[in-house]
Amino acid sequence: MTAVQTAPDAVHVADTIVTRVRDRAERHPHGVAMRRKDYGVWQEITWAEYWDLVVTVGHGLLALGVEPGDRVSIQSENRPEWLILDLATVAVRGTTVGLYPTNPAAEVGYLLGHSGAKVHLAEDQEQLDKALDVADQTPDLQHLVHLETRGIVGRYDEPRLRSWTSLVELGQQHRAANPGAVEALIAAAQPDDVMTLVYTSGTTGPPKGGMLTLANCAFAMHSVFDQSSFVDPAPGEKDLTLSYLPLCHVAERFFSTWFNAGAGVQTNFAESIDTVPANLREIQPTLFFAVPRIWEKLLATARIKLDSATRVKRAYAKFWLGQADRIGAVLVENGGSHTTSTRIRYAIGWPLFFRALQSRLGLRRVRYASSGAAPIAPDVLRFFMGIGVKVHEVYGMTENSAVATANRPGRVKLGTVGEPLEGAEVRLDEETGEVLTRHPAVFAGYWRNPEATAQAIDADGWLHTGDVGTWVDGTHLAITDRMKDIIITSGGKNVSPSEIENALKASPFIKEAVVVGDGRKYLTALIGIELDTVGEWAQRRGLGFTTYHDLSDKPEVHELVKGIVKEVNEQFSNVEKLKDFGVLPKELDHEDSELTATQKVKRSAINQLFGDLIADMYRTSSEGGGQS
Repeated sequence: MTAVQTAPDAVHVADTIVTRVRDRAERHPHGVAMRRKDYGVWQEITWAEYWDLVVTVGHGLLALGVEPGDRVSIQSENRPEWLILDLATVAVRGTTVGLYPTNPAAEVGYLLGHSGAKVHLAEDQEQLDKALDVADQTPDLQHLVHLETRGIVGRYDEPRLRSWTSLVELGQQHRAANPGAVEALIAAAQPDDVMTLVYTSGTTGPPKGGMLTLANCAFAMHSVFDQSSFVDPAPGEKDLTLSYLPLCHVAERFFSTWFNAGAGVQTNFAESIDTVPANLREIQPTLFFAVPRIWEKLLATARIKLDSATRVKRAYAKFWLGQADRIGAVLVENGGSHTTSTRIRYAIGWPLFFRALQSRLGLRRVRYASSGAAPIAPDVLRFFMGIGVKVHEVYGMTENSAVATANRPGRVKLGTVGEPLEGAEVRLDEETGEVLTRHPAVFAGYWRNPEATAQAIDADGWLHTGDVGTWVDGTHLAITDRMKDIIITSGGKNVSPSEIENALKASPFIKEAVVVGDGRKYLTALIGIELDTVGEWAQRRGLGFTTYHDLSDKPEVHELVKGIVKEVNEQFSNVEKLKDFGVLPKELDHEDSELTATQKVKRSAINQLFGDLIADMYRTSSEGGGQS
């Protein structure tokens, strides 16, 4: 079957993230567009200041010789300059290329070389060194701009290098000499202008650069902000978000840059990924997006705090969490809507427990929370629903500008990614069950890769997502797994590993889970423990340890994991049960090529790197000594 929402009226290219910021600066010049914390104080940037910087930096790019279609790359943590350079590049009809701050030099060389970036912004000395180390791979790179000065000024003999301040000054000079040059380019923009290259994670090969156009982005904004029940009421200038996930990822670009430009939502930049919990408590955002790993971490943090409290407080928390579990169960049954009974329970629990817990998590003012980019365990969602934070699973990807489906307020079905958004067609391939989407935000293709483009988009304009799905009640889409990740046992049984992995990761003690079993008689799993929670658990039991490896190797920890595996096995059929497991001896890391920059496991790399551990699991199980 095909699910489809009525397409919106034609979207004009005059409606872009650039024109929306320009228009908002004219209407509300003194409104706060974004905030960043410097030396412990939150600094505000108004819409007028934001727009003025976009135009000035746009002139700076023109002075550097940037022409329509040229690529400008950014490797930086989330900060105002990221958004300013992004919009300035689009304003002069250039193409933004985002790099993850964690990309090692080898990946930086590939991305800069493949994209043909002409100007590259490196946040600090670390990022600058990466670009300079791969200079032989980046023949098109003509200019390097740095944000931080520490360790850079006076150290490098590099003619291509200049500071951000220098770029702004150059822009001011060019603006004075060429008034209206940026505005003329904005007016000349075309619907098929490629505004950004968003590179995929590269789980199965070199990253591919998805080309998103002005028309793609305009449709996405119109669909989500202007006529959608995605958020009710629609996001606006009274809303706040916290920007902390990498901006080169399409989801964070949507929730930080596009929500900000398209709907006027105030963007607040986290100081770093490590300060997100503290910044959440300070900001108390009204709109909050997180990937499953963050929701799992927030849940684990809450449980650590509660488990380490006094006996009386633990008993008190246990009672109210029990109430939350009952509330969550009813909400699940009712699509996220309260009954009279749950409304009364929550009203009583709000001043006594739930308000304080929400405040500590930084979620007290959230009116719309969402999770995406990967499947999430229903138990995690039910916990947050029970304490009063309704998390809506959403679905999209780089190749469709993050526009596909979403759970709407009052119409939530746990275990699904919701219903198609306005104007989006979604159907399943009759033979494979692959999810296909079609709408005006489907990307223009992969940069310099026509073969991959032809495989992704068929002759009728349907995007082949690579995800396997099913319809629930004929309205909501459930994603089973990635097609390439489906495990086929030696007995011919198809198993979706993500469901088992998410069930394991619902435990606050487990950070990673990788199910193994393709071509084998049964399933096993590699499990990575959550250092913080297991460390707290060990300390309460008087178990000393020094490192992750030391902790993960303890027999008591293996028994802890064994109990979790046994409990999870009860949820699945015999063919889906884990017969054995192995505890990973180290935390998985992007720089060690075990994870993508978005924290997705590279299964092929894991199978190779931990081949001995996998072999031991099957040898042990075959000898009758494994987990049953």
